[in-house]
Amino acid sequence: MTSFKSAEEILEFAIGEEEAAAALYAEMANKATDPRMREVWESFAREEEEHKRKLENVKIEYQADFPAERIAEMSRGEFEVEGNPDPDMDYEQALQLVMQMEVAAFKLYTRLAALAAAAENQKLRELFLALAQEEANHKLHFEVEYDEVAGSS
Repeated sequence: MTSFKSAEEILEFAIGEEEAAAALYAEMANKATDPRMREVWESFAREEEEHKRKLENVKIEYQADFPAERIAEMSRGEFEVEGNPDPDMDYEQALQLVMQMEVAAFKLYTRLAALAAAAENQKLRELFLALAQEEANHKLHFEVEYDEVAGSS
């Protein structure tokens, strides 16, 4: 597993993951036949775009606040998911993938909050904890949806 070399590399990874999630959610919204789920997918796509914007601001304002000795302790593999979005995946498969993505994002933001705490940057720590909480809420929503879909199969 490759360790991150800089705060910029971590933030670029996180931004890329948010972009991928937003694109997947937008795609799922376009495919949704249930108007309620279309709205959910669209809402989550917007939230992921907002996360990306916040991370871009962090990259500009705060990346120097990450302690270099702690960055190398984080490896990319900790936050990557197995599988990729596939236009042919069914709804249950898509839900399984997005739940994995949300867990990985939660772990990443939790670790970044710890880095911010080590740097004694409370504002940055609170931002990452808020992002982690939003990702946990997304996962919970998708778990409920998955249980409903899998239960009706």
